[in-house]
This record gives sequence, C-alpha cells and structure tokens, in this order.
Amino acid sequence: MRKIYLTLALVMAAITAMGTVSKGYYKSLDGKSGQALKDAIFNLIRPHTAVYYSSLWYYFCTTDCRADDPSRVWDMYSNEEYYFRGSSSVPGMNKEHSLPKSWWGGGDDITIYPSYTDLYHLYPSDAEANTAKLHWPLGEVSTVSFNNGVSKTGTPKTGQGGGAGTVFEPDDQYKGDFARTYFYMATCYQDYTWKYTFMMSNNSADWKTLNEWSVALLLRWAREDPVSDKEKNRNDAVSRIQNNRNPFIDNPELIEYIWGDKQGQVYNGEGGDVDGDPEIISPTQGTVLDFGEVAIGKSLQYTVYIKGQNLTNDLSVQLYKNDYKMFSINVTSIDRTIANSEDGYPLVITYTPTTVGDHTAKLLISDGGLVGSIGVELLAKCCEVPTLTAINALPATEITDNSYLANWEPATQEIDHYLLTRTVYDKDNNIVLNETLNIDAEETSYGVTDFAADQTQTYSVQTSRLGYESPASNVITVTRTGIDNVFVSKPLAIIPMDGAILVKCSEPLGKARIFNVNGQLVKEIRNLENDVIIELPRGVYFMTTSSSNKAFKVIIK
Repeated sequence: MRKIYLTLALVMAAITAMGTVSKGYYKSLDGKSGQALKDAIFNLIRPHTAVYYSSLWYYFCTTDCRADDPSRVWDMYSNEEYYFRGSSSVPGMNKEHSLPKSWWGGGDDITIYPSYTDLYHLYPSDAEANTAKLHWPLGEVSTVSFNNGVSKTGTPKTGQGGGAGTVFEPDDQYKGDFARTYFYMATCYQDYTWKYTFMMSNNSADWKTLNEWSVALLLRWAREDPVSDKEKNRNDAVSRIQNNRNPFIDNPELIEYIWGDKQGQVYNGEGGDVDGDPEIISPTQGTVLDFGEVAIGKSLQYTVYIKGQNLTNDLSVQLYKNDYKMFSINVTSIDRTIANSEDGYPLVITYTPTTVGDHTAKLLISDGGLVGSIGVELLAKCCEVPTLTAINALPATEITDNSYLANWEPATQEIDHYLLTRTVYDKDNNIVLNETLNIDAEETSYGVTDFAADQTQTYSVQTSRLGYESPASNVITVTRTGIDNVFVSKPLAIIPMDGAILVKCSEPLGKARIFNVNGQLVKEIRNLENDVIIELPRGVYFMTTSSSNKAFKVIIK
C-alpha cells in the first residue's frame, strides 16, 4: 500500500477544515424558481469528476474521519469503533450507497452512471447494518426487525415505505444528513429512469423527482436536524475530490424553494459578482485525484471540469513534477469563453504507466488573468497483472416467496469486487434475464428480491482485480420444484466426514446431484465414483444419482 496515502490524507484533513465556497459558484441560481431553479442546480452539480470505486477508502480518510480523532472512521450506521488502514478497506465495514444502486438498475460504469461513486451519497458503513438496510427506502420504523442502537429496519409507519415492506431509519442525529443527501441525489440524477420507485418518481410531469410521502418525510427530517459542522466539513472535503458541492448543505433554504414552504418564490442568494476578479471555481486549490491501482499495460482516465469566472485570457494547463510523463492531458490551452461557461471545459487526464510502482504528478492551471495558479495533485499506482483463481458459490439461504440470499465463499486473494452472474428462467425454461452485478469485495452475499414463484434462477460468482476476472465458480440453482429425475436403483453408501462426505459404490453411478433442504441444487458431479470425497458446508442435504431410485440424506456437522 502507498505510504503517501496516509500522509496526504492527514494534510487534506487539515485543508478541509478551512474549506470555503467560491463566491461565484452559485450565481447561476439567482432569479430562478421552481423547476427552473432545480434545473439550474442540476446543471451546476452534475458535471463533476467521477472517481474510481477502488479509490473510495482513500477518500473516506478525509471525508468521513472524526474531527477529534482523524484516524477513526465516522460511521453513521453504528456505534462500533473502526479505524482507517491507509487506503485499504476496513474489516467489518462496507462502502454503502445510501441511495441504493439497485434503484437505478445497478449500473456501475461511471461514464454513464457517475452516481455509482458519487461521494455525496457514499458512506463507510458497519457491514451488519448495511446488510440489514439492503435496498430499502428511508422511513420511520413501526415494528423493529433490526436495531443496533443507531440504525433500525422494520415495517414502516402508516403512509411510508412507498410499497416496501421494510424501511431503514437512521439515528435522529443523522436524519438531516440523509435527507440532504437524498435531495442532492434527486437533483443531480433527476434525468435517471428509476427501476425502484419506493421514494422516486418516473412521472415526466413531476419534476421534483421525489414522490409525495418522501418529500414530507425528508422535509421534516431536514428541518428537525439542521446542517451540522460534520456535514459542512464533509461537503468541503468532497468538493475537493469531485469539484462539485451539495447545495442543500451550503444553502439549506434551497430545499424550501423547491420542495417546501417557499415553492414558486424566486431565489436570490447573491451567488457572486458578475463583474468581479478572474477566478477558478473548480477545481479548487488542494484537490487530489487518486487514480487508484492499474495493471501494467492498461490505462485509466479522469475527467476534470475546469470552470472559471471573469477570466480575461485563455487558461494554460500543464503536467509537471515527479512522474508527470506517466500522465497526459488532451489539451494544453483552454479557451476562456468555454472556461467561463456554465458547463466549463472537460479536461481529460490519462494515466498510462510504463513501470510498476507508485507515481505522482501535478496538474497546473494558470493564466486566464488569474493572480497565481491552481494545483491539482495526481496519485496512481501500477501493479503486476493479477492471477486469479475460481471461488466456490454456496447454496441460497433466507428463501421467501419473492426473495433469497445468494452466497459465496470469500476470496483468499486481494480483489476489487465480485461479479455475480444471475440468470432467470420462466416456467418454459426460457431465459428472461441474464445480468452480471458488481458486488463489494467486503460482501459474501447478495439479496435477490425478484424471485417469482414460477421461475428458476441460477447464479455463479467471479472475482475481479484491476480489470481482470477469475474463472467462474460452480453454478447454484434456485428453484421451488424440489428434487426430481429419480429412477433405477444401484448400490450406494455415503459416509459422513468432517465438512465432507465419502462415497462408496461398487461401480460408477453417473451424474449425481446434491440438494439442500429447500430443494435447491448445491452441487453436481458428472460421474460419481468410488472413494470420491465431496466437501460441503455444515447443513442437511439430499443426494440423487442417475441410477438411484431414492434420495440419500446427508448431515454435515
């Protein structure tokens, strides 16, 4: 791991405490109301630097550290004490999408779905609380099913949930944080078509994005839990990474103009002096871009939006210091008219390493009539090409009328994430869905919530590291049809062992299939022979063969 990470993290933590908003950042909002105001905020915050998922723990060191102890993670989901490990993941914690990624369909290509790594809704979370939260909407719990003293899940109070049978309720001290997070997401990604509409609306006539019950809840939470120093400091820290801000933290009254008591009124926040001095609105001084890790022979890109105000000349951009030759930019000069525009100029920075190791450089933005310049730190690491081995998928658990939990053994190698490939078949065995989902490296299960009674579903798992994938695991079948294909008898004995069974038979018995007590296929052996040892997790199973007229019960202790 890069030792430079922790050093820079502490430096950035000190810089964050002094963060301020550029005086011209919000000027485009003045004089607008209603939908025009929300659209203006969308145009302001949507173009931002989308970071890489593998870099999130590095950034969490500055966005989610406690002011009284920068080495400790600020976890809004539990009272557990967790501590940072440089840029490595923290055991027992997940990278939590507070607005579930499944709501927009789970897309993880940041060029299409920058929401996937948007730090304004990504938080480090206690893993147990994250599992309980799943993809449920925010709400107030009526009957509790999970409660760790900070986070609760359970049935919603009357009028809440949007049709979901479970809601997630944060602690009172964080309800305003989550409300302002959701107002940001409902604005920054107002152009999304939502797969799940517990809280969101796909009605083209409803420009507010959030549905009525959600607005009522979030408004109340935002009013009862005002903006805290924690939120302000986090807003400053994230703005130095993504080069956009959460306006509902800087100017919480904007919530009232769009969803609350001031709807229809014209907003005038005195966002900046149109005829002021030349300045760069983004990126800000102190921005650090971490490209994370890349395998030798591959490259990564960041897009940084260069936005200015009152610039009198064209801007100059250049790379310098240390390993600047490992990086490249698409232009060295930016027209002042484009830089002064509402969208700014999307500068593309590419990291193409030629040697393995840690690499740093600096992007310098100057001229334009500026007094001084803006510097952006660039960090990256080049690694050898990984060698990945297959892992074992485990039987589904927690099976209900419409859901189940897909499981797998944890990887023994360093990985970036798991790839869960799921196939859904209808009653006629036609494929109706085939998808591959990106699952956090800290997780070893995934909750499936669209399991229909007349379907069969299968899943397998791979690991991914630096763009490379392992071979696929075994395939697990999830069905309600139970055990079938039983005929013709042959002698067979099964001897239980510690974590396995030993097969004894006088002759090969052909294909064998092992099912759990729910009737789900756990393993399939192409040709069962004498003295074969089959490893299984602890539990109760039934085994059939293509030459046996009965199912054999197996208990693994």
